Amino acid sequence: MKMKPNVSLIMHLFFCCVFSREKNMGNQNDETSHPATQHNALKDQELHSIHSFLWRWNNEGITKVTCDKPGTVEESLKKSAQFHKKAEKNKGRELVIMRGGKAISPHFPCILIQTGDELTVKYVKALEGPKIQVGAYVSRCRNKRSSELVMFHVLTKGGKNMARIMKNPALKAIIHEITIYAYKGERVKQALKRDGRLLSTIFKKNFVLSNKSTAVKTELSSIVDELNDETFQLILLDKSSPPPSLHGSLEDANLEPNESQGQSESVNDNTLKQEPECNQITTPGNLLPEIPNSRAMQAQLCSQFKEYVKDKKAKVPKLSRIQNLLRVDFGQNAQMSREVKTMKTLMDLSEAVCQVRINGRPHGTGFLLFGSCVLTNGHVIKDIYNETRDQLTQRVSVHFSYESVDQSDGVLDVVELVCFECRPDVPACDWALLKLAINKIHAPALLKHSGFLPEEGGICIIGHPDGGVKKIDSCLIVPLQGRSKVVNTHCRENQVINRHYRENRAPVQFVTSSFFHSVKEAIRQKAVLTYESCFHHASSGSPVFDEHCNVVAMHSGGYIYRSLSGEPQSVIEFAHPLLTIIARLIIHMVVRKKYDVLKEYLACSYYWHEIVMDGVKNLVEKQNLTDFRNAVNNLLTVANLEDASLNEFLKFFRQKDEPIPMDIS
Repeated sequence: MKMKPNVSLIMHLFFCCVFSREKNMGNQNDETSHPATQHNALKDQELHSIHSFLWRWNNEGITKVTCDKPGTVEESLKKSAQFHKKAEKNKGRELVIMRGGKAISPHFPCILIQTGDELTVKYVKALEGPKIQVGAYVSRCRNKRSSELVMFHVLTKGGKNMARIMKNPALKAIIHEITIYAYKGERVKQALKRDGRLLSTIFKKNFVLSNKSTAVKTELSSIVDELNDETFQLILLDKSSPPPSLHGSLEDANLEPNESQGQSESVNDNTLKQEPECNQITTPGNLLPEIPNSRAMQAQLCSQFKEYVKDKKAKVPKLSRIQNLLRVDFGQNAQMSREVKTMKTLMDLSEAVCQVRINGRPHGTGFLLFGSCVLTNGHVIKDIYNETRDQLTQRVSVHFSYESVDQSDGVLDVVELVCFECRPDVPACDWALLKLAINKIHAPALLKHSGFLPEEGGICIIGHPDGGVKKIDSCLIVPLQGRSKVVNTHCRENQVINRHYRENRAPVQFVTSSFFHSVKEAIRQKAVLTYESCFHHASSGSPVFDEHCNVVAMHSGGYIYRSLSGEPQSVIEFAHPLLTIIARLIIHMVVRKKYDVLKEYLACSYYWHEIVMDGVKNLVEKQNLTDFRNAVNNLLTVANLEDASLNEFLKFFRQKDEPIPMDIS
């Protein structure tokens, strides 16, 4: 009879044996190891070579200081009795350290000071009394080599409308540049905030770093690695708030607890926190004696313990597919939550969303783009368009206020199909612009709220799925590198359907793996926005909003199959980028001579207009669109072109980009 092992006894004896052996092995190692202090010295020597630098007080004589371990410049200076005397006399004032005519911070890593460098030390009036700072930056820079750090320079005077950037005005009076250090891999904003000498209020402004030599602009979200020894000026881009990805983002949280307090808080050697050492020395008195025959006993206990764990794992029931779905959905719902303010904005913008109907029956979704023009997908109306006559063959209308089943008012007729493309497999080539019978529509023009495609994050789709009332669906973007994973998940779930068919012989739609393979190939590198949504039939043409309520794309399709219960399932959905559609739309309006509609577009001012115009010009050049060029030239030859905006628009495409002159000297 096989006896059931006593689990508690097994675990107790097992850990006793392991602990006893490891303690004895530790004792053998300790007999040949160095003391903890020697271990720290070797570690410091590996990261930091002994070097010396020179310092002077104003114009007095030069003093030499030797630095033998990692730390800050202020720490190294405090080893000098003369500096200590000057510091005592200037308590309550702010320390200024000059290196090569530029001011470095007191917490500047000494490892960046080269042998023979000369520092000038001054004190200026402080804004407030010095505070004692725990050395978080000291602890971090102790473990860094000089090759892992970079330093760049910033002028103490900002550009236009940003003259005052220094926290202490006294610094600006005596220095013109400051030197800022940074850790490779971190962002510009983190380095500027850690330095502490800049006004905290400037980080609420939309500014960048402008290179004084090349005038190239560097954003705060850029990595610092390539900024070494460059000089910059802070310039204001505009009076708007900083980009949402910077202001209040996780970049601030990445600063260590005391790094953002600034250099006005001088370091106190007696209050620095030392990192705990992992290799503590164990004395023989602390050791437990080894249990006799413990090796054989340990091997036997290990074997029994593994068998016990294996038996326990076999008894744990696997989560059902429904439980797994619930667990995943819960996590996604947390990511897809929206602020009340954002939802209110989306509710206001939803007034521009309409249902597209053909002979009174729902066929898709659209939204007011500008003026009296509605944008929807080209495949929504392609079957009722007579290309020869250039007209719609059936009645098309839109319904802006279909939010409950009993609503019948608010229907507007479409009088013209301005232009359209219907190549769904080509990015941004599945759209149609419809002109309504009425000129004034009480809804926001979504062109004014347009934006570029985000790479990740949450989105909201507003439309009329399944021909029903207006709805909103919050979902997550599937990034380019995650598309294959989504397809593979649906493929695995489909194997459950195939197994059900083999076991029960019940009628079920059979979807082969080749279907999922073709989906994966179709979307692998497609320049569209991808996501998983519940919006399927009749939702084509719905606007897709990003986390900042900008319309970034138009919901256009998905890859449908049926589940075990016969319900339609979509592998993944996609949307065409809106601003790319706008560029193609402009070209078609010019070629088709839809000048009245073009005037409506030009009358709708929006932020990205100039970028879209450059995109149109590049597209014309790249694809050699002679029809567009001829249309522009023909219209410019017409005498007395009265509309100023249209005149300016056409002349834009007659301008040739002048080459940038090269400075040969």
